[in-house]
Amino acid sequence: MSRTMSLLLVSLLWSLPARAAEIPEFKWRKVEIDTIQIGYGVQIADVDGDGREDIVLADKETVQWYQNPDWQKHVIAEKLTERDNVCVTARDIDGDGKCEIAVGGQWNFRESLKDGAVFYLIPPEDRTQKWTPVKLYNDPSTHRMHWIRARDNEYRLAVKPLRGRGSMDGEGPGLRVLEYIRPEDPRADWKHEVICDFMHLSHNFHPVNWDDDAEEELIVAGKEGVWHFDREESEWVAERLTENFAGEIRDGRLPNGRRFIATIEPMHGSVAAAYVQPKDGVAPWVPLKVLDESLKDGHAVACADLLGVGSDQIIVGWRGMNDPGVPGIKLFTPLDDSGSSWRETRVSGEEVAVEDLKVGDLNGDGRIDIIAAARQTKNLVIFFNETSR
Repeated sequence: MSRTMSLLLVSLLWSLPARAAEIPEFKWRKVEIDTIQIGYGVQIADVDGDGREDIVLADKETVQWYQNPDWQKHVIAEKLTERDNVCVTARDIDGDGKCEIAVGGQWNFRESLKDGAVFYLIPPEDRTQKWTPVKLYNDPSTHRMHWIRARDNEYRLAVKPLRGRGSMDGEGPGLRVLEYIRPEDPRADWKHEVICDFMHLSHNFHPVNWDDDAEEELIVAGKEGVWHFDREESEWVAERLTENFAGEIRDGRLPNGRRFIATIEPMHGSVAAAYVQPKDGVAPWVPLKVLDESLKDGHAVACADLLGVGSDQIIVGWRGMNDPGVPGIKLFTPLDDSGSSWRETRVSGEEVAVEDLKVGDLNGDGRIDIIAAARQTKNLVIFFNETSR
């Protein structure tokens, strides 16, 4: 080996721990705020318009929100369907500082012909009281939903089933991702349009904004890999980003500014992985790192800058249910600009069996916290971020 190469190797080996030493360790304070049944879906949004982020939860039979800062629980809907609720979305879509809420229910994991439900909830003047449900059209197997921003700051409700109508184990007709247009009177008929209709066993999806316009796009994970959907004029254009069967999907930024996506593979899987956007922008995305191959029933992923370093970390949660084992949450931190080396931090273990998790600043201190809803352990837990800056 030449002297130049030797010096370069020494420099690289020296720079990694030096850079890693500058990145703070994640510190947290765990607070359990409620005992729940399942905790299918959790969202962070301002419900009452006081400027503080509240917690919205779709539990087995109820929809409730927890009021910041003392986390008092307000049940706003219950027993909307005979079977379980399965998802919820909460976002201020009309600019009044208070979120609008929709919920999906009548959950039946195997069924793909008749079960499923979608509701829009109309709030009363006192938002701590029961909200009025408005039942919308639904395809079978309702599973996840998001409010997404369209043209002219209009918001639409995107709803994704797990399975296509009449399909079995990922074979048969593709599922339809639908977008609903809210009428001026939400009790009136909601029109809906099809975003895509070819994917199978799509467990999760996520709104993103990767281009120059204000409209949001979608990244959708499923049996066919991860796909990006962008509205162009009157239709949605699909681009395949990855090929591996993925269950969970979120996006973030590396220290060098390049965009990445984080996945759990396959659905309810054991692998946490990351992919980086190609420099030329042309798909497919480049495999960046297999972060973990030991998850037991991986069920949630989030990307955010919990450490305050100007780039994102990846938070992964698993529940240890279908593939029995110890559940938990891990934080993965890139230690170099390109994301070739990552630090793993175990945030929780068997005390939180994650069904869903979200991230946001819950106490207004400028640091991003984690909120996790847990199934087998039946608890709703906040991990308040106390990382030193």
